[in-house]
Amino acid sequence: MAEPIPRTISQWNVVGTDGPAALKLSVQSIAELGDNQVLIRDLVISQGQYPFGFKDNIIPGSDGAGTVLTVGKHVTRFAPGDRVVTMLQQGHIAGPPTEANTSRQLGATVDGTFRTLGAFDEQGLVRMPEGLSFTEAATLSCAGLTAWNALFGGGRPLSAGQWLLTQGTGGVSLFAVQFAKLVGARVISTTSSAEKAEVLWRLGADHVVNYREILAWGDEAKRLTGGVGVDLVIDVTGPLGLEQSVRSLRLDGIVAVVGAIAGLGENAKVPTILDLWTNLFTSRGVWVGTRLQMEDMCRAVEGNIEQLRPVLDSKVFNLGELKEAYEYLECGVYLGKVCIEIS
Repeated sequence: MAEPIPRTISQWNVVGTDGPAALKLSVQSIAELGDNQVLIRDLVISQGQYPFGFKDNIIPGSDGAGTVLTVGKHVTRFAPGDRVVTMLQQGHIAGPPTEANTSRQLGATVDGTFRTLGAFDEQGLVRMPEGLSFTEAATLSCAGLTAWNALFGGGRPLSAGQWLLTQGTGGVSLFAVQFAKLVGARVISTTSSAEKAEVLWRLGADHVVNYREILAWGDEAKRLTGGVGVDLVIDVTGPLGLEQSVRSLRLDGIVAVVGAIAGLGENAKVPTILDLWTNLFTSRGVWVGTRLQMEDMCRAVEGNIEQLRPVLDSKVFNLGELKEAYEYLECGVYLGKVCIEIS
């Protein structure tokens, strides 16, 4: 029996530019469903900071998982009752990124997931892996897909026996450790505490380096490989860590730059384009990934559910606590993905 469709929804909108204070919660009527749209209920969101611009009065949130309530008359990919996960880049189905296929970004240029119900284009959704909760599945939209693309996209996928260096215990880094161990790679991870190191050991990291105790952690990572260097670094820190990332690499290694959580570091020593030649490495920027990559990742997760189960922070918020969730993220004390349950 089909679930009843509510007449109203609760949603957040961004009504300014002054951080959490710009968020406004309201109750709105449900708009008419488009022919190619899917109406999803009870979204569960894993929230991540978003560095790019967005349209006025946007409904924020790019990550989500939920159940299909009803579908438009032209929808062919889903049916009521299906469980689905959202894509950040709604139009990037396959192939290299272009202006056209990356312009429709959930929670930025297209209304996002911080609402009790949402209508989404069927092309921007994938089937949710069996065996995960909605909360766990919601973490795949950005963190999971970014890690998967960084490891296996770009034409030189990480393979068995190679060395990966990850940074910290955020969502992307933890997924990267899990995916790398799945294919038999060796992993060196950096972190700031013994508590966080325990999580990395549990996920299978071969070495864990405390970057507060060993400031030259790039040199230490290279030493741990026998002086050869790592094959791939997933750099989430940005300018403050890029020099050490490059120092950890072997000749012809790769730095996948996926973020700048440590800030822009105006006085940091940042490798230049010329350094690509003098140190013989490749630098690759990663913006999440394609729908085909996400479908591949979801199949891998479903087939290895215990080894690839997402790591969630112990603190979970509800929809009305969105501002508190933002403030919790800003404190930097979380471990894994910070989630919001919407019911």
